[in-house]
Amino acid sequence: MTLKIPLLACLGGLVLMGSLPQPAAREVRVEAGAYDRRAAIVSFAMPGLTPGTQLTLREGATWTPLQVDANGRGWFVLPALRAGAARSYRVEEARAWETPGASASRAGDNVAFTWNGKPVLQYIGGTGALPSSDIKPIFTRGGYLHPVRTPSGRTVTDDYPADHRHHHGIWFAWTRTTFQGRDPDFWNVGDAKGRVEFSAVKDVWSGPVQAGVRAEHRYVDLTSGSPIAVLSEQWDTRVFGSIDSARSSYVFDVDVAQTNVAGDPLLLPEYHYGGIGVRGAAGFVKPDIVQFLTSEGKDRLSGDGAESRWAVISGEVDGRQASLAILAHPSNFRAPERMRIHPTDPYLCFAPSRSGPWAIAKGASYVARYRFVAFDGPPDAAELGRLWVDYAQPPAASVR
Repeated sequence: MTLKIPLLACLGGLVLMGSLPQPAAREVRVEAGAYDRRAAIVSFAMPGLTPGTQLTLREGATWTPLQVDANGRGWFVLPALRAGAARSYRVEEARAWETPGASASRAGDNVAFTWNGKPVLQYIGGTGALPSSDIKPIFTRGGYLHPVRTPSGRTVTDDYPADHRHHHGIWFAWTRTTFQGRDPDFWNVGDAKGRVEFSAVKDVWSGPVQAGVRAEHRYVDLTSGSPIAVLSEQWDTRVFGSIDSARSSYVFDVDVAQTNVAGDPLLLPEYHYGGIGVRGAAGFVKPDIVQFLTSEGKDRLSGDGAESRWAVISGEVDGRQASLAILAHPSNFRAPERMRIHPTDPYLCFAPSRSGPWAIAKGASYVARYRFVAFDGPPDAAELGRLWVDYAQPPAASVR
């Protein structure tokens, strides 16, 4: 990769930026562990650096972007490393990279993400916007991702579809619940028993490795006569863009953390859907166009109700195959989670309530993590399995 380096000072053939932190004594050691790695996302603690600091990792004549986030964690993409092997990088001061990397652009409460100038996805905040006047206002919602695109620009999600107006690209909601003896429903908002409301965009960032948004939502019970906020939700999206030159794909993470802010527990009875949902592209409503595949080799019918580590929805978009995969982290509650795959509509969700009743107690938190891969072409089970391993058991990194 060609670097654009500001000419501030030249020492030993390296152009340095003297006003930045001095990480010269730092070294990052990465260990592949039991698996071969390729284009693996690595994250580790980087104490003592200003949040947002951008650095580089040097190995010989090769530089790899290193981004430090607001929590003091470093992020980079490990190009390749064989199983059992280790590699050491020298941390050096930031350089201006020729390509823009991951970028987030905020417009009001919406945040659009690009990778090297090409659109990847959009976070929809605020109250949302109804796409047509025939949709009832009760269906308006913010706090989700749409549209999600592949590197060729094909859209693989849908929003406010005619058969389920409450489906929104990639979104999160609980369906059957019990609170204070009543039964709010945060998924089927048309029933006016509950809803998920956007609260605020708390942070937006860009960088050479990842861009992101941190937003807050609230789950509101509408069954008591006056609205009651039951859950406060933190929604973090990190967009890594195209991390693998050998594959035409975009990668992004969604982390959801919900805290019970009410005075009573939220009970979640056993139910066959509710959780993180994925609504496939508009054209996927045609059954001869769309296909589903899970990590256990199951399809649309056999995958419904089955445990899975990952799943993919795929079909023809504008004359070519396009796909969207969701990888579930093994730390999630009841992992591997059971799935809901609809028999006729192009959507799926990971549904922990499918494995039996549970509850989010007063003051307790529920956390769920997912990685998404939007790509051109049909799914490759071996490749998705490799990506899941990199997500579930990433390479270990430490700073010396």
